[in-house]
This record gives sequence, C-alpha cells and structure tokens, in this order.
Amino acid sequence: MIRRIKMESTKKQAIETARNRLLIGGALMAAAFLVVGARLFDIVVLNENEDLRRAAARDIVRPDIMARADIVDRNGILLATSLPTASLFANPHKVSDPASAATRIVEVLPDLSEEVVAARLSADKGFVWLRRNLTPTQQFEINRLGIPGLDFEEEERRVYPHGRLAGHIIGFTNVDNAGLAGIEQSMDAAISGAKEPLKLSIDIRVQQIVRQELAAQIEKFKAIGGGGIVLDVRTGEVISMVSLPDFDPNAPAQAPDETRFNRITLGVYELGSVFKIFNHAIALETGAASMSKSYDATKPIKISRFRISDYHPENRWLTVPEIFKLSSNIGSAKMALDIGSERQRKYLGHLGLLRRTSIELPEQSMPMIPARWREINTMTISYGHGIAVSPLHLASAVAATVNGGILRPATLIRAKTPETGGVQVFSAETSDKMRRLLRLVVENGTGRNADAPGYLVGGKTGTAEKQVNGSYKRNALISSFVGVFPATDPRFVVYIMIDEPKGIRESFGYATGGWTAAPVVGGVIKRMAPLMGIKPLDETAPEIVRALNVNLTAGPAEGRPNATN
Repeated sequence: MIRRIKMESTKKQAIETARNRLLIGGALMAAAFLVVGARLFDIVVLNENEDLRRAAARDIVRPDIMARADIVDRNGILLATSLPTASLFANPHKVSDPASAATRIVEVLPDLSEEVVAARLSADKGFVWLRRNLTPTQQFEINRLGIPGLDFEEEERRVYPHGRLAGHIIGFTNVDNAGLAGIEQSMDAAISGAKEPLKLSIDIRVQQIVRQELAAQIEKFKAIGGGGIVLDVRTGEVISMVSLPDFDPNAPAQAPDETRFNRITLGVYELGSVFKIFNHAIALETGAASMSKSYDATKPIKISRFRISDYHPENRWLTVPEIFKLSSNIGSAKMALDIGSERQRKYLGHLGLLRRTSIELPEQSMPMIPARWREINTMTISYGHGIAVSPLHLASAVAATVNGGILRPATLIRAKTPETGGVQVFSAETSDKMRRLLRLVVENGTGRNADAPGYLVGGKTGTAEKQVNGSYKRNALISSFVGVFPATDPRFVVYIMIDEPKGIRESFGYATGGWTAAPVVGGVIKRMAPLMGIKPLDETAPEIVRALNVNLTAGPAEGRPNATN
C-alpha cells in the first residue's frame, strides 16, 4: 500500500516537472517571437529605417505599379516593352569594410564611382541604391563577390527595340518607369497598368524609309538637320514622323539636347511658298479669284520700305494656275489683297494654323503670328513669310485642302473608326481644283524632282530664309516640299523639310526645295506606295488626264485687259 502511494507521488512529480518544462519552453518561444515581432514593428511601423520600410512597401505593391503596357505600331510591331531586371542595393549596417567592398563592386560595374559607392556603403542607413537595372551577367558577377549586406530587387526596365528610329515619337521613361517624353509621357496613365498594348498609327516600315531617304539628302547637301512626316489625309493618322538628328531612347541621358529636339512638332518655321497652297485655296473658296483670272506680275511690289519680288521673274501677267506653277510671290500677294486680311486670318484659323495641334505629344510649340495683322502681313503670309508654324501644322492643313476640304485632327493613335469627325473648311470643288494645281507643279513646275511615275504625285516647293537675330540670313534656308498622292484621290501627304542645305554641283549651286526636298518626297512615295497597297496608274489614261487637266489661259472676262490688280 505504502509502495503504491509512493509510486503515485513520483508519477505526479514527473508530470508536474514536464508541465513546468513545457510552460517554460513555451514562454521562451513566446518571448522570442515577441522580440522578433517588436523588432519588425520597430523597423516597418516606427520608421527606424525609413528607406527599408519604403523598400518593403514597394515589394508589396510593385506588381501593380511596375506593370507597363507595350507600345506597338499599326501592324503590331513592338516599339517599346518592359523587361525584368535586377537592381543592386545594400544595407550599410551589414557591410564591414565599405572601402574594400566599393573597390570590388566597381571592378564589376566600372561606370560607377568608387568614391560614391564607398560613401553610400558608409552611410548610417539600412537601405541604399548602388545601381539600377543590371544585366544578368552583372548580377551574377556581383553575387560571386560574396559581400555581406548586398542584395537585389526585381524591377522592370523599359526597352526600345528599334532604338533611335522612333525616338521622338515614343519618348522614354526614367529609372522608375515614369514617362518623361513623347508618347511615354503623354499617354503615361493609359500605359501604366494596362493589359493590352497601345497601338500607334505609325508604320515602322515607312518610318525607316523616310529616315533613310532624308538622312541621305541631309548628308548630300551638308545640312544641319531636317524632318519628314507622312499623314493619312482620310483619318489624320501620322504614318511616319522623323526628326534628324535623332537620339536613342535606350540611353536618353547620353543624347545632346539638339538631338532630342523634335523639328516636326516643336520647331516652328517660316516655310515659304508651300503656304501658297492655302492662299490659292482661300481665294478660290471665297470667290476672290478664279482659275481663269490673271494678275499683273510685270514688276515687283513696293510697299513702304518693303519690296516683294519673284525668285525667277516672268515680267508678265500671270493666270491663277500660272502663279501657282511658277510660284510667283507678286501674284500671290495681289491675290491676298483681294482675299483681305480678315478672311485670310479666318481661314488660316479654320485650318488649325493659328493654334497648337492635337497631336498626342508634349513636345509642341504655338505658331508665331503677327501681333497686328496689317496689309503687309497679309501679303507676305500669302507666300509663307511673317508666319511660323510647325511641319505638322503644314501637313495637317494640306491634308484638309486635298481630301475634300475636311480638317481632321492629327493623331499618333491608330484610328478605330476611319474617316470620322473633322471640320469642313473648303468645298469639294475647291479641293478638286487644288489637287489639279498641285499636280501641275510636279508635271510642269518647280516640283518635277518629286515625281514618282504611276503614282500621280502633286505638290509644292517651299524655300525660306531663316531669321537670325531679327534679320533674314540669305544662306541659311529652310527648304521643303509637300507632296500628295495619288492626285486624283489623295491618300497621303508627304512633307520633307531640310534645314540649312548647301548648294552642290549637281544642283548648280541651288539649295531650294525643288532640288533638296522634292527628290526625297519622290523617293519615299516610290518605296512606300507598294507597302500601303497603292497600285501605279496609267497617267496617260483619258479619264486621268481629264481629272487633272488645268487651263493656263485667262478667260475672256478675267484676262489682262480687264484685270485691275
């Protein structure tokens, strides 16, 4: 009996001992968890290390923030995408020898400064960036160093497969994938977090053609730069936009400022005789002139201290078509007086030439117009002096002149429903007459070098002296040509501008638009037309001849004897 009592007592003691040990063990475990939890609370919540807290928060939300949609051209060709990369950071508190670590890191990443890296590794912080967006090889080599306190954060890097080919259009982002220029900036909200690619209106094949043709001519004529644009006259879609010199959006920080300047949208220029397109269209639309009317171009116009003369004077009366074909400043100025300043300004406003364009780019400039629209301004504006616009302004207004008279907003976004919207500026009849005049310039006028057999190119030359310090510089020209094709039913406007070309032996020393820019337009059209499904036509077919015929003689009621201008 006593023995059994002793056994039970011993058993109770063993159970009590085990229970106490379990309680003590549990308490120790709880204490350990409490210490760890307190430390985490201290780091993340109480901001003992603000940088590390932000990094932890970024890790949590990064999948939503970092997602950025691809950008593609109208045919789905990739223009911009995001690739996963690793970024190197450090916890300086865990780096025992910052100087030695900095030396070893810079051996792998020689573009870094050893002094800067050493200073960051010595900082009294728990998180410092050392290098963003490493290559896989660089990440591997850093890992091999085995330096305590270094780690990597997964990020995304924006990549542009075609490099400088579309740099001014697409733009670029910063290291945190925020848009800083071009479509990346203007459409940042639409691209960030989107599931579907952003489809642009441009065709990267045509972009390559325009760049090649333009670059070759800039080199040939020793120009300082140039630009080109191809615009769909039916939709307002920009098919190509090139500005040279250009830059690589994969390395924007290495690009000089002048290469990042977009001549097509940000540059504004006095574009010269291409403006005669609008002068003629306004005169025909308002009834200020007709195709059979003639004007006295026998001598220059003198008004106050100004003198308006022709580049190649005919010294005779010219009909309205002849004024256009021969690019007469005298005839254009007299037509503008018949139009009047008020109507001229009104129609130029309707064509969008007095305001910013609608293009989806942040890099834009306002046109420069006269503070006071006097009679002399009306006359000089008729041939493209005294008003400065961007090449995009010009191309968009020309499209409206030849497409039936409808101004459609220029856009870099692929149109979902073509041929919608727009403002009727000119009648279909006026538009038809302008197409005939434009074809006349290429067949028999200053635009012969733009011809592309079978594609019925129409167009107009423009040559203007640049203003330098308030005065015109004779040897600094903006030479350009705007072409439309096919002239019977235009599909595209092609505008080429060359900045400060120099005359060469082949051009007999001339650096005008007909010699420099017109051949580029012809070359672009020959190469792009087959890509766009446009077949060559028989230019001698009777129906085409009738559709483009222009009578150069003055009518009996509007000939020289009855003309008062």
